[in-house]
Amino acid sequence: LMSSSIPVEVVFALPDKQRIVKLQVPVGTTAFDAVTLSEIDQFFEELTISTELKLGVWGKAVTANRALEAGERVEIYRPLLADPKEVRKARAARAKAARDEGVE
Repeated sequence: LMSSSIPVEVVFALPDKQRIVKLQVPVGTTAFDAVTLSEIDQFFEELTISTELKLGVWGKAVTANRALEAGERVEIYRPLLADPKEVRKARAARAKAARDEGVE
């Protein structure tokens, strides 16, 4: 009997794009293992798979080591980081403000 693997999904979404990766994983696979196996970070330069990620299943936060059940969808929540362009813009604005303050 081949019931040793279960279907799960891993999803990550940005305002302008999202991706769902369907996987067959061994029973006992954790939420974090599924995220790692999904290699979903290949599609998002702003996503780094690490134990710092906040994960959920069907909209409820879960720990990285929670074992998944068949058919569950692991959601990766965006870290509340500004997007790189915004960070650069803010940094440039701060640098300019600092320069301007130094001007007599």
